[in-house]
Amino acid sequence: MKLYKISLALLMGIGMLTSCSEKLDVTDPNRPTTDGFGSTAAELEESVIAMYNHIRMEGSFARVGYGNEICRGDEIWNCSQVWYQPIDDFNFPVEFPGAENNLPMWVWREWYYTINVCNFVLSKCGEDDSALNDQMKKIKGQALFIRGLSYYTLSGYFQNPILVTDYSSYASLDGLYAPNEEEGDEDVYAQYDRVLDQVEKDFSEAMALLPSRDEGGEWAKGRATCGAAAGYYARTLMQRHKYNEALTVLKAIIGGTYGHYELMADYGDNFQEGKYENNAESLFEVQFLDYGSQGTEDEWTPVNTNKNATQGHAIETNLAPGDVNGWCDLAAAPWLYELFKKERTTSGSLDPRLYWTIGTYEPEWEGYAYGNVCFTNVMTSDISTQFITNNNYGGLPVAKHTNLRTNLYSSVIQGLHCGVNLRMMRYSDVLLRAAECENEISGPTQQAIDWINQVRRRAQLKDLQLSDFGSKDKLFEQIANVERPKEFGCEFGRCFDLIRWGFFYSPDRMKQLKEHGTFRRSNDKTKMKEPVSYANIGSDAELKCSFDTYRAGHEYLPIVTYITNVNPNVKGNSANLDIDNSAYFSKKGWTVHPVVDLSK
Repeated sequence: MKLYKISLALLMGIGMLTSCSEKLDVTDPNRPTTDGFGSTAAELEESVIAMYNHIRMEGSFARVGYGNEICRGDEIWNCSQVWYQPIDDFNFPVEFPGAENNLPMWVWREWYYTINVCNFVLSKCGEDDSALNDQMKKIKGQALFIRGLSYYTLSGYFQNPILVTDYSSYASLDGLYAPNEEEGDEDVYAQYDRVLDQVEKDFSEAMALLPSRDEGGEWAKGRATCGAAAGYYARTLMQRHKYNEALTVLKAIIGGTYGHYELMADYGDNFQEGKYENNAESLFEVQFLDYGSQGTEDEWTPVNTNKNATQGHAIETNLAPGDVNGWCDLAAAPWLYELFKKERTTSGSLDPRLYWTIGTYEPEWEGYAYGNVCFTNVMTSDISTQFITNNNYGGLPVAKHTNLRTNLYSSVIQGLHCGVNLRMMRYSDVLLRAAECENEISGPTQQAIDWINQVRRRAQLKDLQLSDFGSKDKLFEQIANVERPKEFGCEFGRCFDLIRWGFFYSPDRMKQLKEHGTFRRSNDKTKMKEPVSYANIGSDAELKCSFDTYRAGHEYLPIVTYITNVNPNVKGNSANLDIDNSAYFSKKGWTVHPVVDLSK
């Protein structure tokens, strides 16, 4: 009897094992689900591609996410006087009706789509970097860099965005509708500091995980590298006036710790397609397909998955003159044009950077690069052949990150069709930032002057002399309002600089911004290069100044009601509340450099 029971138990066990092994696997390999996705490095690589895809959408960098920033500075104005208008005027309304044409909302939306993908990837990587193989380290490093980039951008736009880093928190509604403040917060600045703490952490960790561009292959063709992470880490530190820490990082980049970088001999190599892209000067750029190699369908929002997507950007369309089929929304400030004309090269010529920044006719351009062209349309001394941006309000055409000067086509195709990669950080920025940090720490030094002169020599300008700069304030003025505008004029980031310098919080700096931000609304081409003065606004009806309508706190974009209605846990920022941020600036111990007359 005992033997029988043992035998029966064995048979039953074998039967159970057999039946388990014979169960039908009902998972359809042709219909993958989200459950379990990301369990392999190959699957996570697909998410990495999605991260890069999101930074080249409408609200991130492909149109308004870029345009919102460049028109908040003092180098560009809104020449359509419609699109971007309240952003250019620093008075965007909090109560903006609906989502249509709601430019701040699109920026918010796109970057949180990006953050969502980054958080998913990071949730699969774990906390222990030492446990990761080489491929997983690269995957994690890219996710950290792009999340850091996302929050760096959001903080520069919105001051106190929501901070979400845990992908699992989305499992509950509390996590999905996260707040942008914590219990005990007394003001919007607590969240601002938390966000930038996280940005510093993300970039710092990414620096240790990512390879340099010297590894070659895709790491020299657009992927985020340790050099990109180091550059943005230094930018973030400088945003908080941590000049000693930033200078250490910048010196390491200059010394080659994070890969080899150098200035391109030709400044124009930074603003053309094809072989010019991802060059030795580029720390990070947003990738777009070149002219003639794109799809045909514009993909404006992050939820589209059109297989025929154009893979280009619409910044060119925003900037291009109406007469070449552009949307003619943004034009270069007369101040910037005048700045270029003040100083000649050592051979007596115009600064070559003017050619690639502002699309004006100049007699000296006849034998330079592609000559006097505006999208292959030849300009001559005959004023009728020259271009203004907007047919009603005029404006000097912006050439940066467009094909205005590259001689590829005569008119633009409206929409997301420009293939010029956006160079978001260049080695010249590293050099000028290092000079700025050196000046903040030690005052004018020969080392600071030497870094500046490296950039000037590429433009064939004479060297600065240390003896001409007897104070920290004077060298700062040279960097902030001469060297940086001429090197980076009309590129992303000027308003971020104005905020960190405190220019909105000083009467003399605000007076200077008003001078820079004065422009003429006229379609008379003979007037487009005339100098303008803020002092004449009251007597000249054609003059206007963007900074005249600045409201306290509106150096940031408001968190519009469309966002707060969806998520009532989100509280407004200084723009929502019209808060003067100068108290926060001074409480940190930061000071605003006084305006210095460089002619003396």
